[in-house]
Amino acid sequence: MENFTFYNPTRIEFGKEKEKEIGNFLAESDIKKVLIIYGSDRIKNSGLFDEVANSLKDKNIEFVEFGGIVSNPLLSKVYDGIEVAKANQVEAILSIGGGSVLDSSKAIATGSLYDGDVWDFFTWKSQITKALPIFNIMTLSASGSEMNSFAVVTNDETKEKISIMSPLINPKVSIINPELMKTISKEYLVYSATDIIAHSLEGYLTGTVQPNLINRQVESVIKTVIETTEILIENPENYEARGELAWASILALNGLNYVGTAGFSYPNHMIEYGISALYNVPHGAGLSVVIPAWMKWYCKNNEKQFTKFAKEIFNKDTAKEGIEALENWFNKIGTPTRLSQLNIYESALDEIVEAGLIHAKYFGLSEIYTSEVLKEIIQKAL
Repeated sequence: MENFTFYNPTRIEFGKEKEKEIGNFLAESDIKKVLIIYGSDRIKNSGLFDEVANSLKDKNIEFVEFGGIVSNPLLSKVYDGIEVAKANQVEAILSIGGGSVLDSSKAIATGSLYDGDVWDFFTWKSQITKALPIFNIMTLSASGSEMNSFAVVTNDETKEKISIMSPLINPKVSIINPELMKTISKEYLVYSATDIIAHSLEGYLTGTVQPNLINRQVESVIKTVIETTEILIENPENYEARGELAWASILALNGLNYVGTAGFSYPNHMIEYGISALYNVPHGAGLSVVIPAWMKWYCKNNEKQFTKFAKEIFNKDTAKEGIEALENWFNKIGTPTRLSQLNIYESALDEIVEAGLIHAKYFGLSEIYTSEVLKEIIQKAL
């Protein structure tokens, strides 16, 4: 194993009705006024918003609302949220929703205590030195943002989809109640499964140092995602499967699956960010298209690990069979594996390649992912 430092400051509160305790968790940090950030009115129609509001009122905590966050969260909306947070002098952020809401919340938390443009943090012009404390109630498990230091936002003007990273934007407390996730549509269930698998596979397949213990952890997460997704497609009410999927999402990207590893990168996310920034496709749907295409191109660089993946996950003998098995599973659960299924065709090839080159710069992968390489990968996804 490589030398490492592991630190994760997020406290997880897992289980039924934990959301009713949010007032207590905020009060523990002496929070008196909070900005509640959410997406659609679904949380109001379900009664979740009222439960949260009552919990806050019980602790005499004031709150301001800021809704309307969309999938593939937008910088323009982050700017609006920063204005609201500053105008109301809130002391903390409470995110209620999935990864898009939480990522927007993290960006708003940093921008609210910064005099410049929050996009400076995304483009490395400035470093995060402070942020409002973030609390979170998850209603969808996919991004892993509930226990990590990342946030991804799309600049709607430049069509760049990039991230910030700092332990200061780890949520202080994340509430994970699987019951709040049972109304998620089948489409977003399978997109979520793909996202979790992608978080697991990136390091597993690209790392130059990959301890056996970490290999086994990653394989366990992926097998759990496959098993629980199939259960939930048949029975969305299954609490145990929903809970295991939620915890797998956290483990995939809270740092534990990268302990002692080295030399890894995130090429699938890099390529997909360009696609979803251009065409606003669901992130998981874009990943299920990119992953098999990338695997077919990259396999020769790490065939031993690809063969291990095939054997451990799908009980197949060769790397090629493992890639085919994953692609077949994506098709089985109903997430796309071709760009044409997203209404993106060969005429868009040059535009996607150009976006890939821009994002390769931010991922530090420009030397590997040239226009020729990106074109080859994207052609495999048409």
